[in-house]
Amino acid sequence: MVDSYVPSDQDIDHRSDGPSARARVWLLVVACLAVSMVISSMVALNAALPDIAVETSATQSQLTWVIDGYTLVLACLLLPAGAFGDRYGRRGALLIGLAVFTVASLAPIFVDGPVALIAARAVSGAGAAFVMPATLSLLTAAYPKSQRNRAVGIWAGVAGSGAVVGFLVTGILLQFWSWQSIFWAFAGAGALLFALALTVTSSRDDDAAPLDWPGAVLIGAAVAIFVFGVVEAPMRGWGHPVVWGSMAAGVACSVAFTAVELRRRHPLLDMRLFARPDFATGALGVTILFFANFGFFFVVIQYVQLVMGYSPLGTALALAPLIVPIFILSIATGWYLPKVGLRVAVTVGLLLIAAGLLCLRLLEVGSSYLDLAWPLLVLSTGVGFCTAPTTSAIMGAAPDEKQGVASAVNDATREIGAALGIAVAGSVLAGRYTAVLAPDLARFPEPVRDRAAGSLAEALAVAERLGPQGAPLAELAKTAFLHAMASSVLVLAVVIVVAAVLVAFWAPGRDGRQSRMVRRRTEGRHRA
Repeated sequence: MVDSYVPSDQDIDHRSDGPSARARVWLLVVACLAVSMVISSMVALNAALPDIAVETSATQSQLTWVIDGYTLVLACLLLPAGAFGDRYGRRGALLIGLAVFTVASLAPIFVDGPVALIAARAVSGAGAAFVMPATLSLLTAAYPKSQRNRAVGIWAGVAGSGAVVGFLVTGILLQFWSWQSIFWAFAGAGALLFALALTVTSSRDDDAAPLDWPGAVLIGAAVAIFVFGVVEAPMRGWGHPVVWGSMAAGVACSVAFTAVELRRRHPLLDMRLFARPDFATGALGVTILFFANFGFFFVVIQYVQLVMGYSPLGTALALAPLIVPIFILSIATGWYLPKVGLRVAVTVGLLLIAAGLLCLRLLEVGSSYLDLAWPLLVLSTGVGFCTAPTTSAIMGAAPDEKQGVASAVNDATREIGAALGIAVAGSVLAGRYTAVLAPDLARFPEPVRDRAAGSLAEALAVAERLGPQGAPLAELAKTAFLHAMASSVLVLAVVIVVAAVLVAFWAPGRDGRQSRMVRRRTEGRHRA
């Protein structure tokens, strides 16, 4: 029998010297603000890329790395940073991360050139790697088990809404100021949060084992190399040697990491945790959740801005309703999760996400906002059902002294899922757009054909200067984009449905037990 990770309401906290209720609430506020800033920073610059390209003369590849350099460094440092907090103090790790993030956010305001901007973003990612796991592990260490699910649910709801918040803040800033204002905002937020973090209680494991440096190097290399290959896939193609070679090397490093960790007395991450259905379900669920979220954002933001004609601020406001179901269901986790169990919550959530994505295939060039809004609400309801339960599953399965590492696993799966989602959605979108539009471009001059086939944004830019032929070109390009978007969301939905089936068979139910079929097979292997 597998123990349920869901703590009962009768659990009591035996730590008489723990923080007071008021201190825990304040810690929750600071942790949520910090994780929202880190997640927002992942997406905030997307709307500013055209202005950055003009002012810095950045190439398309450099613009991609302005976004992905942050994500790559963040992903590869999460596990070592989480272990650092467990051993040396989680508030200290949070303060280090906020200090690095703040200083790095100031750099792009004073430096010139895309290379310096990419470097500054990478350093920001290093700071964020210390912030993310520290926020969650501080909460799970401070809250008694009877209240932990509620705190984790609020944290997860804020983290799940962070991307929309990032779009909204960026839209407001760009409405009135230049793209540098985004970095001023992040620097100011980082400095304020540093001051606030000085007031929260800290925690650490007094008997923490020495940091597993070989494991830290191997897992950092594995995540960095694998994510690099994924990030390069939309630009180079999935069959390019750099792409599949990097992904294969990343998998090889992961295998080496597993082999090393199974032999170490004090591993960075006990790989046996993945044999626990709750931990494995949580890791898979978070990965697929962010795979869907960021793949969806990559596609739908282009649709709203380029097909519907919304401004960056209008796009953020159009997507803002996504936050409501996510936050409500995350807060309500402590009510519905004990009643339905991890299996039902995550399976239903994933299927709703897939349904919302498939409903996006009904959109047309002239669709109204209401035509877009109801699929968004279906999708965000599914996200809400998955967000807090998967995070709680990961944190609940890990021992108390490894909460920082467990939080880092939760965060690393988010980053890997986000990178995969953007890469898959972007590759399918680009390939199908060109394939659908190319036959209709024969009547246009060759320079027009070359630019229009590259992207919808380029096609619309050319159409504005083309005179009478501009309107037909724009209509053809928008139609081709809709066909490509339909293919992209279909691929995302298929992956999510497959994951939902796996969760339905593997995850523990309300009683903490797996389905009878899986349990019989597992028990049979143990007897053999």
